[in-house]
Amino acid sequence: MTASTATPLSSATPQIKAFFDPATWTVSYVVYDHAGGQCAIVDSVLDYDPKAGRTSTTSADALMAFVKEQGLRVQWILETHAHADHLSAAHYLRKHLGGRIAIGAAITQVQNVFKGIFNLEPEFYPDGSQFDHLFAPDETFAIGSLHAQALAVPGHTPACMAFKVDGGGEPDAVFVGDTLFMPDVGTARCDFPGGNANTLYRSVQSLLAMPADTRLYMCHDYPPEGREAAWESTVAAQRAANIHIRDGVSEQAFVAMRSARDAGLAMPTLILPSVQINIRAGDLPPPDNNGVSYLRVPLNAL
Repeated sequence: MTASTATPLSSATPQIKAFFDPATWTVSYVVYDHAGGQCAIVDSVLDYDPKAGRTSTTSADALMAFVKEQGLRVQWILETHAHADHLSAAHYLRKHLGGRIAIGAAITQVQNVFKGIFNLEPEFYPDGSQFDHLFAPDETFAIGSLHAQALAVPGHTPACMAFKVDGGGEPDAVFVGDTLFMPDVGTARCDFPGGNANTLYRSVQSLLAMPADTRLYMCHDYPPEGREAAWESTVAAQRAANIHIRDGVSEQAFVAMRSARDAGLAMPTLILPSVQINIRAGDLPPPDNNGVSYLRVPLNAL
């Protein structure tokens, strides 16, 4: 299956520009074939002040400035999943840069659960129609002259996707979302609605079965004291040193560790605003009759 409207013309090396947001520990990416060519934006950030309930676009504007400086045309605005720790700027970026907002087809499961939790308006349909495209597992698509593939990696959420971009003569680049972190941080939690530690273990194994020099790009980094934030790893580095799921860790041991660890974790600070925005592809809830959009806080629901 393919979502491409243009077949890659040649084997090109993906150019990758990372943007780190220290407020949410999130890494966003612009992936492009060449200056003046075409690009995809991965896991963008809409800034949010939870004390004031105010959004701003500083992080998204930095992405947009780079796209314009490089003379790029945005084909895709990709979401690896409906994030619980930052708001997506996908809707804002599409308005100003164009492109198609895309996420895994299983987002409908996440929408259905959270429509109930937040008791959203009847006009919100949990059918994925808020997004321009829903990727099926293993679906291929093009980013200019680059070849890309959407890989289903559920476990953290049911809808998690990784995006693999062919690198020509370079090792492939895979944007793994929250499935993996840097080796000294480990793996994503699995206690959100629809999460499953057994499923995450198998998803990670599918990534770590790739060639050893495959480049893995994280969506977050929570560095231990003394290390600066980092977001690029390799399959070989993860297999050798990931503190949760390196070679030799069985599924049973991983699930036991993950379950015990998740039981002691607090909810992410921004989970309530983030999920409400992100299941809408980064759009705000429809305004009330006073013209103001409101977020909901379900008491004792999570």
